[in-house]
Order: sequence, then C-alpha cells, then structure tokens
Amino acid sequence: MTNKLKRFIEELAAIEVTPNVYNQYSYEYDESAIRRNNLYIYLTQMKKLKPSMLLVGEAPGYRGCRLTGVPFSSEYILMNNINDIDIFGVEKGYRLICDKDKLIKEATATIIWDTLIQYDIKALGWNAFPFHPHKEGNYESNRTPLKKELTIGEKPLLQLIEIFNIKNIVAVGNKAEESLNKLGLNCIKVRHPAQGGKNDFVRGIIKIMEV
Repeated sequence: MTNKLKRFIEELAAIEVTPNVYNQYSYEYDESAIRRNNLYIYLTQMKKLKPSMLLVGEAPGYRGCRLTGVPFSSEYILMNNINDIDIFGVEKGYRLICDKDKLIKEATATIIWDTLIQYDIKALGWNAFPFHPHKEGNYESNRTPLKKELTIGEKPLLQLIEIFNIKNIVAVGNKAEESLNKLGLNCIKVRHPAQGGKNDFVRGIIKIMEV
C-alpha cells in the first residue's frame, strides 16, 4: 500500500496543468516536497481508519489545500489534533511550507471537519480537480475549474477510489457531481458549505447517515 500511495502522489506531481492553475505537488516548486509529504501522511492515516465514505469537492482553495497539500484542510487543521481525532497534528509529521505565528483557517474545511467529528463519520476527502485554479495573475483567488481541467482530475479520482475501495461517494457541490456522473459513478450530492451553504450541507450529511 505504501508504494501505491507514493506512486499516486508522484503521478500527481508530474501532471501538466492548464494556465492559471497551480499544481501544489509539482517538482517545479521546492516547497511542494512538504505538501507531497503532508498528503502522504494524510492518506496513510486515512488508510488506517478505513473510511466508509469519500467526499469529493470541486477544487483546492488558496487558503486550504494549495498551502497544505491535503484536501479539505487548512494550516490550523493540519497542525492541530482537532477534537482529538487521530489524523492531524504536528506529532504526525505534518509541516507548513513556511514558519508563521498565526495559522490560516479555511471556512469550508472547518465546517466539513466539524460535521464529520460531530456525527462520527470516517470520510476521505478529495477533489474532482486536484489542483488550485485561480484567476489570472491572482494566486490568492479561487475560480471554478473548466471542463478540460475536470477531465484532468478524472484519473486521480478513479485511482483513489480503487486504492481505498470506497463504495459510498458523496459529491460536495455541482461540479463534483458532474465529474462523478461523467465517470458513471453513483453518488449522492450535498450542498457545498461555502457561500451560506453550511446548514444545507450539514442536513445533507445527516440525511445520508440516516439511510
């Protein structure tokens, strides 16, 4: 399994991206070594937990996975063992790409992890497009991935599903649902928690757990 995860991450690092996209795992950037290792630690920790669900989002954001390399995370989540879940924390070996006094938080990641913890759900996080799409000339921005970019994300998504052998897939938002439907994968869609969608997201997750 170790070799599979390492090979998966190496293949991510080698993918050529479209304009206005940042491959946070690429060997083009020195700091990406930290993000690749963070992702490896995360996937290794999740493998131990045997997640019953895969949450598929749209794409990494500039305050979250772009910085950490871990889907649905932030610097704060990465470096703290939030609510004593045995996934994150400095003691696991996670690192930041640069030292800082104040750790960045990210709203979507916080909502998702608060919900998973509250309802004791073991879920693996990933994105339909695994790299950070941004507006031209503005790295501290997010944009919706294009159709051709979502196509780039199809192979890694399928690989991860195979590696973890997950049957229950949840699409977090419309773009994720579109990608999963295109691949012929059965999924349940929940509202993305961003832009006022927190309550609908939580209700959607609760509904899934009640089935």
